[in-house]
Amino acid sequence: MVLDDLGSSLRGTLDKLRGKSRISEEDVEEVVKEIQRSLLSADVDVSLVMELSDSIKTRALEEEPPSGTPARDFVLRIVYEELVDLIGESTDLPLEEQTILLAGLQGSGKTTTSAKMAWWFSTKGLQPAVIQTDTFRPGAYDQAKQMCERAEVDFYGDPDGEDPVQIARDGLEATSDADVHIVDTAGRHALEDDLIAEIEQINDVVQPDTSLLVLDAAIGQGAKDQAQQFDESIGIDGVAITKLDGTAKGGGALTAVDQTDSSIAFLGTGEEVEDVERFEPEGFISRLLGMGDLGQLAERVERAMEQTQVEEEDWDPEDMLTGQFTLNDMQKQMEAMNNMGPLDQVMDMIPGFGGGIKDQLPDDAMDVTQDRMRTFEYIMDSMTDTEKEYPRAIGASQIERIARGSGTSEEEVRELLQQFKMMERTIKQFQGMGSEQEMQRMMKQMQQQGGGGGGGGGMGGMGPFGD
Repeated sequence: MVLDDLGSSLRGTLDKLRGKSRISEEDVEEVVKEIQRSLLSADVDVSLVMELSDSIKTRALEEEPPSGTPARDFVLRIVYEELVDLIGESTDLPLEEQTILLAGLQGSGKTTTSAKMAWWFSTKGLQPAVIQTDTFRPGAYDQAKQMCERAEVDFYGDPDGEDPVQIARDGLEATSDADVHIVDTAGRHALEDDLIAEIEQINDVVQPDTSLLVLDAAIGQGAKDQAQQFDESIGIDGVAITKLDGTAKGGGALTAVDQTDSSIAFLGTGEEVEDVERFEPEGFISRLLGMGDLGQLAERVERAMEQTQVEEEDWDPEDMLTGQFTLNDMQKQMEAMNNMGPLDQVMDMIPGFGGGIKDQLPDDAMDVTQDRMRTFEYIMDSMTDTEKEYPRAIGASQIERIARGSGTSEEEVRELLQQFKMMERTIKQFQGMGSEQEMQRMMKQMQQQGGGGGGGGGMGGMGPFGD
């Protein structure tokens, strides 16, 4: 993910303090210089870097660490708090009737973001509609329409229209039943006068409750001027950062937030409509520093389980904790994992697994794991219902047939069966922990702890300086 290099650099800098109980002025100077280098390499604006590093240095030298707190944890807490303060609060987007205007240059990802945001609002029980007003870019209408169809949300556009202001006006009327209107505007390759004039006219017509600036994570130092001019024209309330799954540096987006005195609303991490998350500063910075994000993890788990159960209404995950564990249960677990998104993103959300541990894995480790899960799915699709219910009865001749039918090797089929045996043993350990009533009580308690709040998760008491 973009900003991973920044996170790795910050973690590496802080790791130099491991084993120290007290921090000296020399230590602080060295850490601050490394932090400055990390932020500048990530394209964060120079003045912003100096302001942030000065605050970290002052606090590290003047504040007294809590008794028994290692130097690394003390500085980590300061860096965490200062980065959260830099980014500020998440953009206010109430779950109620509203109109949102999207602005940005061509190629920033506005059209994709409009559909992703609409999908996100639909998961919260609202009826969103996307209004496409871009008459400048060829294919904008078709792209927006296809994305909205995939998101299963209302869409309005006029492929033959030439007046974007009139399209915006007609779109509001045609989608008047919608709770949330998301108006996508045209971009250009640069901040041209006609772009600014056009978006100002659309802004006057739609009277948005919120105006969001959509920024490609690769924007770099150019974000400052772009953010300033859009802010002067229509007023920017928040920023949506796109393409965070790439290798760009991403610091320019943080600069834009500071320049417009706004906040971040959404993060886009892929091409699918589901690849979007509501920005929560505490969880985001916690992930960046390798401390996980329990709030986002709980939301993804809940969404994955809902999607999996919609696909298989008769499957209940609680059944496998109270009855016989079968390959059908294992297959549903794997589907739920796939629905949670890329494994490297999921790892970032688990305290202790993101950051340093993930940095030590080979670059293709996550892809290999996902490929392996897909192979397992092909194998199970080639099995009979009886074989899935009683996998221990599968013999050599059946393994040969399953491998041939799934286009895999016999070794891969045996690997799946071995994986099943390991999971079965784990499930039996859970089953042996108590009665069915006790298991149900434990699961409800876990759901309450994991699903509560719905925010970014903050430190959750799980970080090195949690409760």
